[in-house]
Amino acid sequence: MRTWQNLLLAILCVLGISACGFEAPTTSTVKPPYWASLRYSETNMRVGPSREYPVEWVYQRKGLPVKVLRTRDEWRLVTDVEGTKGWISRSQLTPARSVVVTGDAAIALRKAPEETGEELWQAEPGVIAKLVACEADWCEIDVAGRSGWVEAGRLWGDEDLSPAS
Repeated sequence: MRTWQNLLLAILCVLGISACGFEAPTTSTVKPPYWASLRYSETNMRVGPSREYPVEWVYQRKGLPVKVLRTRDEWRLVTDVEGTKGWISRSQLTPARSVVVTGDAAIALRKAPEETGEELWQAEPGVIAKLVACEADWCEIDVAGRSGWVEAGRLWGDEDLSPAS
């Protein structure tokens, strides 16, 4: 009986039904470049677009933003905040927008999108945050439930990559 249960679970996973504990990747109609984030706490970057290529890098930062440069079947050629390029399976990415704080010092998260806005929190370089919204030269971010406005120039992943109208 256990064999039939395992077979049924495997069939459900192949069909993308949530019984396998993860969601099936969807076909994206967005053309590169576009932003994505790492879906899991451990994600392999390969030197080519297939599991046959060796792993070049293993990311251990769920939510890290990456810029998708090219697509090939289920694979995405991406670059990270350091400029490292490689291939990641589409199933390892999520369209959720995130950013990384850059620079050499902490940055203030402010109550309003202005230099004189009340300082609420600070975020260190390398911190990953959810991107909430951007206006002018400021972006609202959320770091583990603490939100505020920061200067866009101190973020990587906030750039609007949509084609000009």
